[in-house]
Amino acid sequence: MRDFVRNFAGNSARDFNTRFHVSAVLKCSIFLNEEECQVSAQRSRATAAQTRMSHVPVNRHKADWRGWKFMWPFAAVFAFVFIIPIAYAIYISFYQQRLIGGNVFVGIDNYARLFKDQQFWAAVMRVGLFTLVQVPIMLFLAAALALAIDSMKLHGTKFFRIGTFLPYAVPAVVSTLIWGFAYGAKYGLVGSFNSFFGTHFDAFAPNMLLASIGNIVTWEYTGYNMLIFYSSLSTIPHSLYEAASIDGASEWAIVKSIKLPELRGSLAITVIFSIIGSFQLFNEPSILQNMVPGNAITTNFTPNMYAYNLSFSGNQSNYAAAMAIVMAIITMAIAYAVQLRSMKDQMK
Repeated sequence: MRDFVRNFAGNSARDFNTRFHVSAVLKCSIFLNEEECQVSAQRSRATAAQTRMSHVPVNRHKADWRGWKFMWPFAAVFAFVFIIPIAYAIYISFYQQRLIGGNVFVGIDNYARLFKDQQFWAAVMRVGLFTLVQVPIMLFLAAALALAIDSMKLHGTKFFRIGTFLPYAVPAVVSTLIWGFAYGAKYGLVGSFNSFFGTHFDAFAPNMLLASIGNIVTWEYTGYNMLIFYSSLSTIPHSLYEAASIDGASEWAIVKSIKLPELRGSLAITVIFSIIGSFQLFNEPSILQNMVPGNAITTNFTPNMYAYNLSFSGNQSNYAAAMAIVMAIITMAIAYAVQLRSMKDQMK
């Protein structure tokens, strides 16, 4: 038996797995009984399998495209609805449509004209003022509502949360129409208010128009921002509140020391979203344009309205494309500055 095993081992010495098997057979035949021999053989086979798997060659330089197979549907849609339109807008912004010659390459003439366009910069200043006033008021109300709901002292919390968020679910066109009829000085809620109290308030007056639009936007998006703030507050462990209460902290101290610091990250997100939305102001003034008496809302009331009317009414799509590119750069610069400021505050 021993001679047979030695000959078998010598003839198969080149095979790594066979050497493990031979070693097990030698051990069984010399030192172990039959039952222990079976256990030893099973262990040797398991060891040989692990060794074989550890020596499997792995090609680390070969590209793995399996992840891209899952991403390509989104990447294709993203390219068609985002990348290609932006590239096309940049391309046509360097051309100009002329009666003689058709589409002519003019270089940066559209941008040079834009920087001298007083109507465009007046619209930019108008939405800038709108952003400076409306965004802080809206975010303050959203944070106050989120803190009130999170305090667990408000009766009907679920109904209150849904009711606050519900205006965001209403389309902007419908919301503007509702508020437009309510603002009516002769037939709306404001008209009834004036008749009852003997006042002469006009929400569509030129000096009140921007505030009236800000009221509509605040009504629409306060619930959305409240939900972001409330989600951040929901991540705070209740053990912190209990520990603070045991230490004698008042409700205001808990809000100031625990809840408000937790809102810094979500505050940066809401500020960025609100700035982007304010600079894209279009639906509310364009719908109110037909409801406001006179010419209080002009075609260049906001940059988006100005670009829209130039492109579809004035047949100046090249100039409108240049305007859209400049507005995108301004918006991204402001949003990026806010993000950097937020990151510095969080690192302190």
